[in-house]
Amino acid sequence: MKAKTPRAKRVRRHLRVRRRVNRTPERPRLSVFRSLTHIYAQIVDDSSGRTLVAASDVDPVLKSQRSGKVKTDVAKVVGKAIGERAKEAGLTRVVFDRGGFQYHGRVKALADSAREAGLEF
Repeated sequence: MKAKTPRAKRVRRHLRVRRRVNRTPERPRLSVFRSLTHIYAQIVDDSSGRTLVAASDVDPVLKSQRSGKVKTDVAKVVGKAIGERAKEAGLTRVVFDRGGFQYHGRVKALADSAREAGLEF
């Protein structure tokens, strides 16, 4: 049965992307989810099913930094935070999972700022 709603289409794209993403314990997955108002990022070890590091614009630490900013600038703040938290946890190399979203706009801004913060993907 074909996916008809936009959400169902995104989920199908996400599953297609997840099949191709080669993830190992040495290179966990940086997963991105974007809603209409917020953006979330987490680094997941799929072999153990654990979230190693997470950041979002609803975190109390980052919530104060998002006031008065455009959503793309908020995504940059979240990307920088996930990169810094990953370095603190000893992670430098990850595999990027765009979550079925286009690599454009907020998703790209998050990825670029995570790279600038020291993540390698």
